[in-house]
Amino acid sequence: MKKKGVHIVDVLPSSIAHELGIEKGDIILSINDEKIKDILEYKYVICDEYLEIEIMKKDGEIWEYEVEKDYDEDLGIIFEGIIDEPKSCHNKCIFCFIDQLPKGMRNTLYFKDDDTRLSFLQGNFVTLTNLSIEDINKIIKYRISPINVSVHTTNLDLRKKMLNNKNAGKLIEYLDLLHKGNIENKAQIVLCPGVNDGDELSKTLQDLSGYYPQLSCVAVVPVGLTKHREGLIDLKEFDEFEASNAIQQITALQKDYLERFGTRFVHLSDEFYLLGNIELPYYESYEDFSQLENGV
Repeated sequence: MKKKGVHIVDVLPSSIAHELGIEKGDIILSINDEKIKDILEYKYVICDEYLEIEIMKKDGEIWEYEVEKDYDEDLGIIFEGIIDEPKSCHNKCIFCFIDQLPKGMRNTLYFKDDDTRLSFLQGNFVTLTNLSIEDINKIIKYRISPINVSVHTTNLDLRKKMLNNKNAGKLIEYLDLLHKGNIENKAQIVLCPGVNDGDELSKTLQDLSGYYPQLSCVAVVPVGLTKHREGLIDLKEFDEFEASNAIQQITALQKDYLERFGTRFVHLSDEFYLLGNIELPYYESYEDFSQLENGV
């Protein structure tokens, strides 16, 4: 019977795996009797200082290796992607940029990912709508931290409408679990004029600040619209007046958070200052640039 495992696509030179004789094309069957299903399970298991690795060589022969190493020392094995297929997004967000792409481009541009593993490994933002309680517990067990979460609003009825997904209402329950599990998460808000701005934004940030420091920071970015929105809900872009109001609102909140937490906690992306024709904040106000990937 053919044994299932994880295919190795490359081995780093001078690594532990290279010195052991593990090669490209070999298959990992188990590590410490654990079957490896995805890249995060692999990362978790190899933190042990003693490993028993079962490998199937290209000729079908089974080899077993015993490894003693430092707990944070990598084996030097490279896999394809996250080992299995990435989880796709089942939302139909009113602001989704992928739904606004022109037709005829390469297929990969139209793939919507919503995978916590990619969030941990590459900084992608996830909505948490395709997770179960078991998945959340797995994140806590494996210490998958930080996780980047697309929040948009803590008004659960509004969030379900914005994401067009009934599972969007599980947000608070899942944030509670991540908070109790001491998992760091970073939040993102795509701000849509007349939808989740103004008082809704203030309430969202007030709710999210209750999870500090586990929820370490929030980025607020303006909705981006293209001319390819046939059949999609009507949305408007921020004008100069609305962008200026958002800046004033966030600046006031930053002062409060700085006094309470020692951090500004929430940052606006650069587009708001460009749209509002207002000079960008000074360098130090961005602190450690924890949301740099969000244009902050």
